[in-house]
Amino acid sequence: MYIDDSILSLVRDTLVTVLKIAFPVLAAGITIGLLISVFQSVTQIQEQTLTLVPKIFVMTTVAIILLPWIAMRLIEFSREMFVLF
Repeated sequence: MYIDDSILSLVRDTLVTVLKIAFPVLAAGITIGLLISVFQSVTQIQEQTLTLVPKIFVMTTVAIILLPWIAMRLIEFSREMFVLF
């Protein structure tokens, strides 16, 4: 089975773009989750829902703050794809 190099390049570029866009939001979620877990361990509070609301809030806030940057990355990627094909 032969896969064209342009298809592989397209898939690679798509995955790299998705990772670049998702990384800041996911990193914020992981960071706040880790901080809350440490807080829960120190205070011995074992409430499972305590981590959910701050994670949602922080990840949504980061996504809103980075929305212009995300939009620019997607526009650049779209332009590259339209030029390529």
